[in-house]
Amino acid sequence: MKLVIVESPTKCHTIQQFLGKDYEVVASMGHIRDLSTTGKGGLGVDIENKFHPTYVINKDKKKIVSNLLKEKKKADEVLLATDPDREGEAISWHLASVLELDVEKVKRLEFHEITQKAVTHAIENPRHIDMDLVASQETRRIIDRIMGFDLSNLLKKKIHSLSAGRVQSVALKLVCDREKEVQAFVPQKYYTIQGEFQGLKAKLDSYIGKEVTIKTEEEAEEILKLLKGKDFIVTKKKVSLKNSEPKIPFKTSSLQQAAFNSFHFSTKMTQSLAQRLFETGLITYIRTDGVGFAEEFISHGKEFIKKNYGEKYLAKKEKYFAMQMKENAKVAHEAIRPTSLDTTPQAIKDTLEGNAYRLYKLIYERSLAALMAPKVEEITIYYLDCLGYTFRHEEAKLIFDGFKKVTFEEKEEDEIEKSSLQSFDEGESVRNEVLESEQHFTKGPVRYNEARLVKMMEDLGIGRPSTYASTISTLFERKYISVSKGLLLPTEQGNLTIERLTAFFPEFMDASFTAEMEKNLDDVTIQNDSRLKILQSFYDEFLPLYNKAKEEMPGLEVVYTGNICPKCGKPLVLRHSRYGTFEACSGFPECKYVKKQEKQPVEETDKICPKCGKPLVKRVSKRGEFYACSGFPKCRYIEGEEKEKKEPIYVDKVCPKCGKPLVLHKGKRNRPDFLACSGFPKCRYIESLSEKKEEN
Repeated sequence: MKLVIVESPTKCHTIQQFLGKDYEVVASMGHIRDLSTTGKGGLGVDIENKFHPTYVINKDKKKIVSNLLKEKKKADEVLLATDPDREGEAISWHLASVLELDVEKVKRLEFHEITQKAVTHAIENPRHIDMDLVASQETRRIIDRIMGFDLSNLLKKKIHSLSAGRVQSVALKLVCDREKEVQAFVPQKYYTIQGEFQGLKAKLDSYIGKEVTIKTEEEAEEILKLLKGKDFIVTKKKVSLKNSEPKIPFKTSSLQQAAFNSFHFSTKMTQSLAQRLFETGLITYIRTDGVGFAEEFISHGKEFIKKNYGEKYLAKKEKYFAMQMKENAKVAHEAIRPTSLDTTPQAIKDTLEGNAYRLYKLIYERSLAALMAPKVEEITIYYLDCLGYTFRHEEAKLIFDGFKKVTFEEKEEDEIEKSSLQSFDEGESVRNEVLESEQHFTKGPVRYNEARLVKMMEDLGIGRPSTYASTISTLFERKYISVSKGLLLPTEQGNLTIERLTAFFPEFMDASFTAEMEKNLDDVTIQNDSRLKILQSFYDEFLPLYNKAKEEMPGLEVVYTGNICPKCGKPLVLRHSRYGTFEACSGFPECKYVKKQEKQPVEETDKICPKCGKPLVKRVSKRGEFYACSGFPKCRYIEGEEKEKKEPIYVDKVCPKCGKPLVLHKGKRNRPDFLACSGFPKCRYIESLSEKKEEN
C-alpha cells in the first residue's frame, strides 16, 4: 500500500476514487508545524546563529501527526501531494522532516487540477521537493515572525492595538490614506449642455475645435440663449467597426474582484467557495498569478466552440497557447478555469449550493469567452455644429455578438448609446428640439471596497494571491477597518495604528519596500547566500527603529473621568478592552477596582412578542438598536431573527466516525462554511472547508 498525503480532507475522497485500493489518501490539514514561541524573544529564530529557525508541531496537529506516523508504518511508500505553491512545498518539507522521510528522495506529486488524468500523470511523473521554494517560504515566514511578533507586542503595550505585520499594516495604510484623501477633497461645480436634434441626443463637445469647460451657471445660460432655436449642420459623420475583445481569464485577484462586483462576495467568501470547487475537481488551482491556458485546454476549447457555436465564434488570434508567468515567479500556474468545458454550469446546477454555482458559472463563462471571437459593433459618430459650438453623438449597432454569446460584461463607465432610428448625412441641417444644461460636481477619490483594495495591493506588489483574502480578514478581525455600504473605512484604532507605525517605521510602511521585499523573497535560492543577505539586511534596518520606538513611542493619553475610586481614593480613568470602554482605578495593578456599568432603562413599545405575548422593548448592542421580548431570559425572541426551517444540504461524503451523511453548514459572521455529521448531537464530527492561512 502506498500512502498519499494531501492538505485538505475534502480532496481525500475524490483522489482516493482515482487511485483505488492500492493507495491510502490522508490529509495533513495544512501545516503540521510552525516556528516555536519559546527561546530568546519568543521568536523561534536564533538571530545570532544565521537566523536558524526552531520548529515545533502545532498543538492541534499532534494527533494528526501521530496518525500519519501510524499510517506511514503500514505503507510501502509515502507520496507527498500538497498544494502546488510555495506554501504547499514547505508543508511537504515539514511532513518529510517530521515523518523522517529522506527529503532528497521522497516523491512529490504536483497537480493543478483534481481530475483522473491530472492525478494519474502526477503519480507517473513524480518529482522531488524543490528546496528553493522551501527556502523562499521559510525566509518570508521568518521575516513575518520577527516583524509581526515584535510590532504586535509593541503596539499592544503602547496603544492597545492587537497586531501589525509586513503586509497587513501596509494594506491598512492604503485604506487610511485613501480616507484622508476623501476627507480633504473639495468638489468643484461645473455644467454640461446636451440637446435633442430630431430624436438624436448629443452633448456639447467643443467650441471652435477646443474643449469646452463651463464652470458657472451664467456661462451655461449664455450658451443656451445663443443656441436655442437654431438649426445645426451635420459637419461630420464617422462610421467604423469596433472589435471588443473578451476579458482575460481569471487569476486569484481578478476572480476576487469580479465576484465582489458581480455578487458582493467578500474576498474570504470567494476563496472559500473557490477552494471547494477546486477540491471537488471542478476548477484548476485557485492561487495563481497566471492568465494563460495549457495547450491541451485550448485544443479542447476550440473543439467545444466549433461544435456548440460554430467556427465563426472561434478566436482568430491564438492568445493563450502557452501559460504566461510573471517575470519573478518560480511556479507556473494556469489561469483559474474549469477542468472541462463539458461540465457546463447547467449540468451541475442541482449539485452545487447557490453561491458555489454562481462562482463556477462566472469562472466557466470567463474561460470559455477568452477563447472566442471578439464582439463586433458598428460605431457611428455625428458632429453637429452651430456658431462654432460642436455637439457630439455616438451610437453602437451590434454586428456580431462573438464572446457575448456565452457571457455578460460589466457595464462600462462610458456606455455608448444603442443604435437610434435616426440617420443623417454630412451637410444635412437638423432642428434643435431640446437644449438644456445640467449641473455636476467633480468626483473625488473613491473609497476602497474589497475588490479595489485587492487590485491596488496587486498593482503595488503587496502580498501574494494566497494572502489577499486573509489580509483583509485580519483587518476586520482586529477592528482596524469597518464596512459601510460596501466601502472600507478605517476605525479610530486603525488610524492610530498607522499614525504610530508611519512615524516610527516609515521605510517599512512604504508600499515600495514591501513590493521589493516580495521580489527578493521570490528570488531566494539555496545555492547562494541570498537568504541570509535578505534576513540580515532586513534585521539591521528593523532593529534600530524598533529599539527607538520602544523608548519613544507615546502611549495612549490618560483620560480622567472626574470620578474617585471608592476603594483607594485615586482618580478613575477610562480603559479599553476587546469588549469596549470602561472606568477603572488609575492605581492598577495595586487597586483593581472596575466600575460596574449602569444598565440603561429599557423602552417599552406597542409591539407584542409573538411567542409569549409580553411587550417588546428597544435594546441597544454593539450592532445597533433592536427589539426584543421584555420576558428575557425566559423568552429570547428578537424581532427580525425569526429562523425559517431549512432543508439540510447533503454532500456526497459520509462521516468517518459513524457513517452517516455529511451536511453543509453556512458559516456565520464571516466564518467559513463547514461540513458536519447529520447525526448531531450524537455524533459531533466536523470537517473544515477553510483555506489554509498564511501569516503576513
